[in-house]
Amino acid sequence: MSLSSLYESIVERSEPLAVVGLGYVGLPLAVAFAKRVEVIGFDLNERKIQSYQNGEDWTGELEDEELRSSSVHFTSDEARLAKARFFIVAVPTPIQSGNIPDLKYVKSASQLIGRRLQRGSVVVFESTVYPGVTEEVCVPILEAESGLRCGQDFKVGYSPERINPGDKIHRLENTVKIVSGMDEETLDFVAHMYELIIEAGIYRADSIRVAEAAKVIENAQRDVNIAFMNELSMLFHEMGIETKAVLEAASTKWNFLRFHPGLVGGHCIGIDPYYLTYKAEDSGYHSQIILAGRHINDGMGKFVAQSLVKTLVRRGLDLIKTRIGVFGLTYKENTSDIRNTKVTDVIRELGDYGIVPLVADPVASAELAYEEYGIELTDMADMKELDVIVLAVPHEAFIAMDIDDYDAIYSSNGPKIMYDIKGVYSRKAFESRDYYYWSL
Repeated sequence: MSLSSLYESIVERSEPLAVVGLGYVGLPLAVAFAKRVEVIGFDLNERKIQSYQNGEDWTGELEDEELRSSSVHFTSDEARLAKARFFIVAVPTPIQSGNIPDLKYVKSASQLIGRRLQRGSVVVFESTVYPGVTEEVCVPILEAESGLRCGQDFKVGYSPERINPGDKIHRLENTVKIVSGMDEETLDFVAHMYELIIEAGIYRADSIRVAEAAKVIENAQRDVNIAFMNELSMLFHEMGIETKAVLEAASTKWNFLRFHPGLVGGHCIGIDPYYLTYKAEDSGYHSQIILAGRHINDGMGKFVAQSLVKTLVRRGLDLIKTRIGVFGLTYKENTSDIRNTKVTDVIRELGDYGIVPLVADPVASAELAYEEYGIELTDMADMKELDVIVLAVPHEAFIAMDIDDYDAIYSSNGPKIMYDIKGVYSRKAFESRDYYYWSL
């Protein structure tokens, strides 16, 4: 099986490649490849496909004009995949109850591709997984569904996604791409394919398992560092010291790593460490640092909410009657992605005290917010007569607001309590205007 001829066929546009899974990772990938080759963009969600065909990107990763001008053949028809021999899998890998990796989407994609797999094909997985999933879980499914033998009839590779939703600077094209293959021929093929779209360069990993491991430790490392900042924040609150001021002072040292405290959610940092610790347990090793970091970060929403409740009680305010507005629902700023957002932990904990805050987010989809969490988003124009603002996600739309803008939102005769979770504003500026200001 010669992969050089497959490469030539794809580059010459005589046959397409297929991207399976068109979310925050798969859509930009499909559009980027479509500038160089023929691309079939497949997703089971017919509503999503219809949106893309209309030039509407619900992920917010692409400009609508870029999507409208793209030549990607969007489809939810599995039969269309029979035209391809190079498949890229970019489906979600969430966790289930008990923080156990949920591989149902990767398995389903493997079954689907297996049903359409031809001799001479290559399947590359981009979904974040623990080391061993590609070869130990996906390959047997591909073989069972196709009746073909891996290594003899088809090849597999792994190239971890590095998409950072909402980031307009670190994009797919200018971020180094890790690639791997089951053998040298596959590695060469996969590297050459991604070289068509990646300007920053390709890194060839020693093996598929190395590439899988590299992905999960990238986010586990960041998770642990943020957990340290969050623990310091809780400690400094007990000491009456402002965390932001401490970090600014410490950052004058050339080798200080400037991470910040905050709510750590999303589909990567808040999930990937559990994939690593799951495999560690399976291998007989009990993680200490990684799980400790996850425990701290998973508890920060509750910490913020309880701190707010204590503030209200100390000021003699009625918990039920106090009007609270939560600004931002997405897992981080300037993205519409609400997957695994930890803002819901704040809202849920407040609910345990009988507090039902108003929630506004100009970036998030109101429909998805209700479908996923049962939260009805409030228009910013209806955020009035508030006593408390919880700036949970500092979207650009919120950062553009100054103190006068916030003043107009508060009740004229009530308290002015600002919970700036990530500390994006100046404490002195708000306190000079008689605000009670709090940040991690």
